[in-house]
Amino acid sequence: MTHLVTEDCIKCKHTDCVPVCPVDCFYEGPNFLVINPDECIDCGVCIAECPVNAIIVDDNKEVANIPFWYELNARLSAKWPNITKRKDALPDAEEWQGKPNKIKLLEE
Repeated sequence: MTHLVTEDCIKCKHTDCVPVCPVDCFYEGPNFLVINPDECIDCGVCIAECPVNAIIVDDNKEVANIPFWYELNARLSAKWPNITKRKDALPDAEEWQGKPNKIKLLEE
């Protein structure tokens, strides 16, 4: 198993999850974070730290499109820089929190 970042992170990009990761498997894009699935050790400490509930386990039966999120996290973590320290969320994160259908707003 691994953990994956999903759509709720888009346009919010809270990084509370980053410093608790014992293996530094988060990667940062312009308006989204991802987890490298090959580096994640499935400890789960990041889940509780995410204020928008954007992190899931890859065997979560309640989430549609797990293969899509797995591929996206793997692909983007290969091209984005590693992040190991907390940063401020995006300036308008509160405005975007909980909004559906944000995938089209993802900046690669």
